[in-house]
Amino acid sequence: MPYSQFTIDRVKQDFRLNTVEGVRFFPESIEPIAPTPRLLSILEDLPWAIAVDTEKARSEVIINPVLLEVRRILNQEISVFSGEEFNVDASVGLNGVCDFLISRSPEQLIVEAPAIVIVEAKKSDIKSGLGQCIAEMVAAQRFNEAKGQPITVVYGSVSSGTQWRFLKLEGQTITIDLTDYPLPPVEQILSFLVWMVKAG
Repeated sequence: MPYSQFTIDRVKQDFRLNTVEGVRFFPESIEPIAPTPRLLSILEDLPWAIAVDTEKARSEVIINPVLLEVRRILNQEISVFSGEEFNVDASVGLNGVCDFLISRSPEQLIVEAPAIVIVEAKKSDIKSGLGQCIAEMVAAQRFNEAKGQPITVVYGSVSSGTQWRFLKLEGQTITIDLTDYPLPPVEQILSFLVWMVKAG
């Protein structure tokens, strides 16, 4: 069963997760990060991506450029994967393709531990992507442990490009911030993503 088959209910049951809803886990003190002219130029096509309204268009024009900007901000010391097979344990359904995955390793040819942020792209219905994103976060947690690089927290986001909802997996507890953060402005989203990569 690939990641895409997981609902919130199924992923909680299969992996014995507890959920905490509606809690903001970002510090109030996070400073917005100004985008480069390069990112601003790419985001000029945002109206096109919204008009076309497919996951592919939103991923290519909004989500991927934002994640690559995070990589530039962090001096290419992280890796960003798009549409990568992430087969961790097919026997429990932790297999399939992740829309986007950020690793703290700078290696870009293969996914290396620790995987720290998972971003799942959805056209509009963010809630429908939560189960899938959580399953991918559980996979990242297990992947890191298997590679001898366990980390305390794995972060996730389900995003339509113009709306971003953030999640945190710590042990067996998944925290879902029920605020949908808008883009634009991009500054807050950049600051959240950079914080997650550094904090996990």
